[in-house]
Amino acid sequence: MGFFGHVFRLARVGWVLARHDAFPPPEDTAALPWSARCGLHLAKLVATKSHGNGKLSGALAELGPSYVKLGQFLATRPDIVGPARAEELRKLQDRLPPFDLGVARQMIRLNLGRGADEIFASFSPPVAAASIAQVHRATTRDGRDVAVKILRPGIEQRFARDLSDFFFAARLIERVSAPMRRLRPVDATETLAQSVKLEMDLRMEAAAIKEMAGNVADDPGFRVPKVEWPLTARQVLTTDWIEGTPLSDMAALQARGLDLNRLADTVIQSFLRHAIRDGFFHADMHQGNLFADAQGNLVAVDFGIMGRLTPKERLFLAEILYGFIRRDYARVAQVHFDAGYVPQHQDPAVFAQALRAIGEPIMDRPAHEISMARLLTQLFEVTGQFDMATQPQLLLLQKTMVVVEGVARMLNPHFNMWNSSEPVLREWIEKKLGPWGQIEGAAVGAASLGRLFTTLPEMLVEAQAATHMLADMANAGGIKLDRETTEALAAAQARHSRAGRYALVAGAAALIAIALSLIF
Repeated sequence: MGFFGHVFRLARVGWVLARHDAFPPPEDTAALPWSARCGLHLAKLVATKSHGNGKLSGALAELGPSYVKLGQFLATRPDIVGPARAEELRKLQDRLPPFDLGVARQMIRLNLGRGADEIFASFSPPVAAASIAQVHRATTRDGRDVAVKILRPGIEQRFARDLSDFFFAARLIERVSAPMRRLRPVDATETLAQSVKLEMDLRMEAAAIKEMAGNVADDPGFRVPKVEWPLTARQVLTTDWIEGTPLSDMAALQARGLDLNRLADTVIQSFLRHAIRDGFFHADMHQGNLFADAQGNLVAVDFGIMGRLTPKERLFLAEILYGFIRRDYARVAQVHFDAGYVPQHQDPAVFAQALRAIGEPIMDRPAHEISMARLLTQLFEVTGQFDMATQPQLLLLQKTMVVVEGVARMLNPHFNMWNSSEPVLREWIEKKLGPWGQIEGAAVGAASLGRLFTTLPEMLVEAQAATHMLADMANAGGIKLDRETTEALAAAQARHSRAGRYALVAGAAALIAIALSLIF
């Protein structure tokens, strides 16, 4: 029933997409097999024209929470859906009707072991409802205002079923379409699945808030809510209530007399600090998740979707952005090759030429019209020309940058992205590539070498024992590596650290040489 279940549910999805006329036009499907193009042509016959401009987003909203999340994820993948559709999907609203207040109270008792009336002096109807959870305002027994986020009942089972359909479709796409294999739809689906898995455990969101709170403790003009850990569980998250003006309400922000230009700078600079300095950023920073508090500080909420960057990726991002600011295209090209994102058989000079073709038209525009997000979008669009593998973590970052840049320009229509970004980028690059950065890098290397030396005596003892074992095996009639022996060796090897494994490989080569000398 699994196969037929996938086919039946995906057929319904196709029907909804067809009714909304949400399939791509013929010119965008030339690479598909003949059978797929024929199916899309038939779908056009049942398409209706009464769903407005948001055809795809409207269809996904009708299909339910899992497909809303899929649409939001595909907004990060213009390489798959195309820039125009990615732009449409960025506007997809994650809003659904709330579930019953009595059910919310049952979820609190199930997760916290006590009823809402025992824990809270007051507990309101839902004030916001999205595809994963809804939020209530409450007051604790000691008089503190809190926000209580509660997971939708049954949502985990619904997502599990729909994700299995996504995997089925992704594997089918990879099987029938060679051009799509480079875009790795199965890997993309796995990324979505992991993101949703984290969102389904509100303790993970609480941990994300706590981690970011530590990162931004000394940052000017930015803060996050405080987690109420005793009132948090897998399906319930409680934080202090944020009393502020949402950035989506421009009239209220202006009525308060806030410095909107400064607020725009804070949005961009905070995001860049989180992404480049910390390697850990809020990946859903739209204006509905950002508030201006009584002091004019920026406060972020809803940490269900977070992005992470490795040190290499952070340096890569900082250098390419700073390189474009300086129009040093050769350096930007070399950074791509150093990071391993461009295959070595490609010509760095030709790649730098392609980067210049992207950068110059943007850089020659008035400063307030220069879009860093558009720059990154075009940069990732050249991946196919140079056989670059898709980097999902960078696409998530690019999508978030599109959103935060849009928020900044909403606050300040004449916002100069580069002037705001340059101090953060320059400070971090100077820190990492300057003298202190070199000393820090050397200290990290020394620490790794020190850990290797601390394990050296143990490794030498193991090496000596292994030498005797191999010699005994040789004298007993030769070395035999059956399946049980190789599995045991693999299990032993897995217990070592990475540094230990490198040393163990070198030691194993020496031991084999010793054993062969004993045999022959």
